[in-house]
Amino acid sequence: MAAIAAAEAGVRNIVLLEATAEPLHKVLISGGGRCNVTHACWDPRALVGHYPRGGQALRGPFSRFATGDAVAWFDAHGLELVEEADGRLFPRSNRSESVAATLRRAALQAGVQLHTGVALQQASPRAGSGFDLRLRGGQTMAADRLVLATGSHPSGRQLAAALGHGLVSPVPSLFTLALAGDPLLELAGVVMDPVELALHLPADPQAGGGGAEQRFRQRGPVLITHWGLSGPATLRLTAFAARALKAAGYRGELRLDWSGGQSQQDLDALFAEAKRVQAKRQLANWRPWPALSRRLWLALLQRHGLDPQQRWADLAKRHQQLLITALRDTRVAVTGRGPFGEEFVTAGGIPLGEVNLATMESRQHAGLYLVGELLDVDGVTGGFNFQHCWSSGWLAGQALATE
Repeated sequence: MAAIAAAEAGVRNIVLLEATAEPLHKVLISGGGRCNVTHACWDPRALVGHYPRGGQALRGPFSRFATGDAVAWFDAHGLELVEEADGRLFPRSNRSESVAATLRRAALQAGVQLHTGVALQQASPRAGSGFDLRLRGGQTMAADRLVLATGSHPSGRQLAAALGHGLVSPVPSLFTLALAGDPLLELAGVVMDPVELALHLPADPQAGGGGAEQRFRQRGPVLITHWGLSGPATLRLTAFAARALKAAGYRGELRLDWSGGQSQQDLDALFAEAKRVQAKRQLANWRPWPALSRRLWLALLQRHGLDPQQRWADLAKRHQQLLITALRDTRVAVTGRGPFGEEFVTAGGIPLGEVNLATMESRQHAGLYLVGELLDVDGVTGGFNFQHCWSSGWLAGQALATE
């Protein structure tokens, strides 16, 4: 995006160095091969709320290039995006290859020179301005301006550090939670929506032992897997709690409200109605509300020693309260994160204070630009990480052209 934006604005002799044999690999594999290009969050003030790291600092960049601008940009380059019910925007073709092809075609038409299998290993400032570049294999070249868009790959952080930049230590973000040995794992495949999640973690060790317990909350769809919990609400929870979870060794207590936030009084009323209207039906055959998973309901009955064939009319008051408590406050022990390598993004990177976010130019070196996930910015799932990439890349490209 940075290369295309600069080239379309009139900059010549743009060389794009791609270390791998095929560019845009992350685009191709994203969204299960569909590529969630961005999210239908049109107001920059609301958009920044989807970034656990970055937050309000992104208000400025998004005021210049946000979701609507990205949609218009892709449309102008021949790719129509379609909004799904949850706000995610995908190419009409439903294939990530369409996104990659659009970017490659735009780069080619703008005159960008793409070199694949060429890795940048060292960048040294030249006297006056510009950079001397050493490539893998020993080749060298010179550049008046340099944009680092290496994502979360360690090579980009090493290049930036060698040029005087600091680093916020990277940690995984957007991952599933492991619940080793918990009976819930027997319900793999169950989806509940909405669920309210409350993660309780020990006090921050940096607080000197006097800090309070840390709590993080999210609400939305939850998927039970063979190893723990996944789904959008879980991923959002781990994104906002990424650093606290790392500090806690990925261990803590998770409280699940399967009712999605219904009050004690609400559930009392639902149970009272079931006992009156469905008096002769078995507990197994009538759930308090239709969206409650039958498998989950049966598991809760079993956990509390209740006969699924018992009639609703015979449900004792104390058993009713046990079930309501279980529905509103199931507590499980988090024992780790999901399978290694499953995390979607990395939290951490170059501190935002070291970058002019109006242009994405380094405050350490004139002519050096830092964009995308290389920065200490990460969004939740749903197209937000790509949106930051489009925005920061476009801003860097425009700044190159202006200078």
